[in-house]
Amino acid sequence: MFAIHLLFAATLVGGLVMSWIIFVSLYTADTAHTTLNLNRVGLVGIVAIGLGLLGTIVIGIWVAILRANFHPWDGWVIGAIVLWAIATAALVRAFTEFRRPVDKAKELLAAGQTGSSSELVALNRATTGLMFRAVASAAVVLIVIDMIYKPGA
Repeated sequence: MFAIHLLFAATLVGGLVMSWIIFVSLYTADTAHTTLNLNRVGLVGIVAIGLGLLGTIVIGIWVAILRANFHPWDGWVIGAIVLWAIATAALVRAFTEFRRPVDKAKELLAAGQTGSSSELVALNRATTGLMFRAVASAAVVLIVIDMIYKPGA
């Protein structure tokens, strides 16, 4: 079970890395087609992050229950759960911000505009999604540190 927990954790981290790559790529996107193409690739990262989040919490709590020397009420386990909740909330908000340029790109294509759009560029460069993505990434790094050192155990 612990190996499966680690596999889901690796999926989460891989999805986060992919999310950052897409975010950086969106910073240079100025057309609706480019934005939508990056969105298609980004959906793979979003699915990986979703699977990673769900798998780590379910299997992680299960491991904490099954192993005799761990308990779900241990301080480091509770800390990891709190950090997981922070990461999840921040990622949901980051994904909501990620949808704004996609919706605008679809709107522009529906209107027949295929060239560069200053409004789309502004949405692609918005820092709100960056902030939430950074908070989520920091929370995941803290979870990894918590899992390695198990403070208070």
